[in-house]
Amino acid sequence: MINIVIKNFTLKDLLDNKPLVHIITFFMMLFFYAAASGQNDWTDYVSVKKHGIMSISIDLSLAFYKPNYKHLLVVGSNFNNCMENGFPEETGLNEIFAFSDSIALSTEEITPNRLVGFLTYQCMAFDVFYVKDTVGLRENLNQMIDRNFKGNQIYLNIKKDKNWQYYFDYLYPSGFSSEYLIDQGYLNDLVLQGDDLKGLRKVQHWVYFKNLEKRKKFSDKIKKLNFSLESISYNRDEQFPYELKLSRKDSISPESIYKLTYMLRAMSGSLGGVYDGWSTDVIKKE
Repeated sequence: MINIVIKNFTLKDLLDNKPLVHIITFFMMLFFYAAASGQNDWTDYVSVKKHGIMSISIDLSLAFYKPNYKHLLVVGSNFNNCMENGFPEETGLNEIFAFSDSIALSTEEITPNRLVGFLTYQCMAFDVFYVKDTVGLRENLNQMIDRNFKGNQIYLNIKKDKNWQYYFDYLYPSGFSSEYLIDQGYLNDLVLQGDDLKGLRKVQHWVYFKNLEKRKKFSDKIKKLNFSLESISYNRDEQFPYELKLSRKDSISPESIYKLTYMLRAMSGSLGGVYDGWSTDVIKKE
């Protein structure tokens, strides 16, 4: 029997507290799992948990059509090569892929199944399946893990979930929009480079207008909110030729950055302008 040994966080992190619904394009995981499942409707987002950032990758297509599999299978293992924010380095990804491949093959030998999600948290990675039958499944997985991954920290949970409650309540993001996707695309680069998204830092933004008067009105409004105007420029060949670059020290937690960019989109849009994204420097905890 494989012992469940998980440090630095509790199992409630995997089950309780529905994740924040902010999208992140964790492209390495997305590519691997989309290819493995033959689907192209995988989305990744991040949730801020008690001990750090959790990434959740989910096959959204299953919200509309799901196989008649009534049992949940969650299998996880640690990876040794991870950054301070709990995300894998390149060699850590190889460990994750090797474990996930082995789990998928062993599960396939026992029962029809569907990979529905993937979690990364605090130097551990978890595959989430729904399976048709559980007879012999635990024993088969335990034997395979004991042969090939002895010494790893392992999490193994099998339970009945005929209504896919785990998928819809704990994996599936709700209320997101294209704006979420845009913001979390920027966060993706930071997280993969080791940023934990904590603290205040200088965040730069770009906004474009069709005429000088509207840019001036926006500038006057934004100064009252303690933004600094970093530069202005003009490109006559663009539809919105009047550029404004501004900055302010802000939090870039998923919920904070969305509120901030939503405000800037609304303010610029009310003047006929276009908000065109943000950037910041990586702060990597060594």
